[in-house]
Amino acid sequence: MKHSTTPRTRIQRPRRGPGPARRIGRSLALVLPVVMVLSGTLAVTRVNWTGSPSSSVLTASDASAPGGTAHARTKAPQDVLRDRLLAELQHKNPGVALTHLQEAVNGRPSLAAHCASIARALGRAAVRVYGPSRAQAYARPVCDTSFASGVMAAHA
Repeated sequence: MKHSTTPRTRIQRPRRGPGPARRIGRSLALVLPVVMVLSGTLAVTRVNWTGSPSSSVLTASDASAPGGTAHARTKAPQDVLRDRLLAELQHKNPGVALTHLQEAVNGRPSLAAHCASIARALGRAAVRVYGPSRAQAYARPVCDTSFASGVMAAHA
């Protein structure tokens, strides 16, 4: 009697086409990029780029935006932020406006280039509203102490 040294295995039959995993992989490879591009496009149109909290979301094609005129919609983001912070300074205090300026710059780093000019404008407005000594009391190191330099420029 002769013994075989190779283990007995089941006879494998050749596959008839790709298996289910390969079919699923190919389907995902075709569908996934399309889904990602569409979801990214929709996400960008739904982002509130103005920085002001609002419950309604406007898309780029919405012609009935609050504010009415076309000029208000074409303002640069830094101008919108400056106007909002100046109004906030009038209603609350310069400390709140400076905190919101820092939060806006942290949230949108592209505003960092305009941070110093906005802080100086806040400093000048604070002098007009509160006087130089009270305005200086609100100074903090936002945007390299530009608020303080705005207070000094308006006081001098």
